[in-house]
Amino acid sequence: MTAPLISGKGRRRIAALGAVSAGLLVLSACDKPTPLATVTVGSTSVSAEAKCRKDKGAAELTAEKVQECLSSLKATKTIDYSRGDTLRLGVEPEVVEDGKKWQAVLDGQPITEPSDNTYRSFPGADVFATGGQGEAPASKKLAIVQVGKDGKPQSVWTFTLKLKK
Repeated sequence: MTAPLISGKGRRRIAALGAVSAGLLVLSACDKPTPLATVTVGSTSVSAEAKCRKDKGAAELTAEKVQECLSSLKATKTIDYSRGDTLRLGVEPEVVEDGKKWQAVLDGQPITEPSDNTYRSFPGADVFATGGQGEAPASKKLAIVQVGKDGKPQSVWTFTLKLKK
């Protein structure tokens, strides 16, 4: 009769170590998720990864791609907004690392200057104000655009603000 070279407990340890190693190998092949941007209205928040992003090795995000991101309503996170609510915007710290900044864009028009803060608050903002020019739209497109030190776009996060009546 021969004795096993590795005991049952040892085999289980080796199997577990192999499973962990295989899992780490699979995870290392995945792309790192983009940092999140968050929009908060009242006590409701929605977060999203960047919809558009500068490709690795590319000098910049093309103007055409940025425009496409700003105008497309596909697959955007939606949040209800009532007139006079406080609108809060936030980005993860890595968005403003290395001299990068971000700015808010509403329906394709910048509504803030580029900022290196991770959080902005707009108390009582009426983003659906029409200035007496007809009825307010049912929704507006809100984007957060990350810009590099050179001022060129690097990432775009998109959200839809839906007017709550």
